Amino acid sequence: MLKILLINSLVVVVVVLTHYEFLYHLSAYIPKMTIRHRLRILFGVFAALVAHTVEIWIFAGAYYIYIEVLGLGHMTGNVSDSVLMDCSYLSFIAFTTVGLGDLAPHGELRYLVGLEGLTGFVLITWTASFLYYEMQRHWEVR
Repeated sequence: MLKILLINSLVVVVVVLTHYEFLYHLSAYIPKMTIRHRLRILFGVFAALVAHTVEIWIFAGAYYIYIEVLGLGHMTGNVSDSVLMDCSYLSFIAFTTVGLGDLAPHGELRYLVGLEGLTGFVLITWTASFLYYEMQRHWEVR
C-alpha cells in the first residue's frame, strides 16, 4: 500500500508542477505579447488546453505503467486493442470528471484514477481563475 501511495503522490506532484510551470511562463509571456488583448486571451486559452492535454497524458502514461509494467490493475468494459489509447481515454474522462463509465479500472489503478479526477478538477479551476484574472487585468471594452 505504501508503494501505491508513493507512486500516486509522485504522479500528482509531477502533474501539479507541470501545471504551475505552464501558468508561470504563460503569466510572464502574455503581457509581453504585442498583439491585441483579445488575441492574448485566446492564446492563453489554447495554451491552457495544451497544458491540460500534457497533464492528461502524464496520467495516461502512469496508467499504462500500472497495467503493462507493474501489473497493478486492468480495465474492463469497452476496451480496444490499444492499451495506451484506452489509458489516454480513461485519463481524459477522469481528468475532466466526465466519468462516462464505459471503462472501469480495477485493482490499484482505481486509486490513481480517483486522484486524477480530484487533481483535474483543481487544475481546471486554477486555470479558470488564472484566465479570469488575465481578462480582468487587461480587458478592453469597445
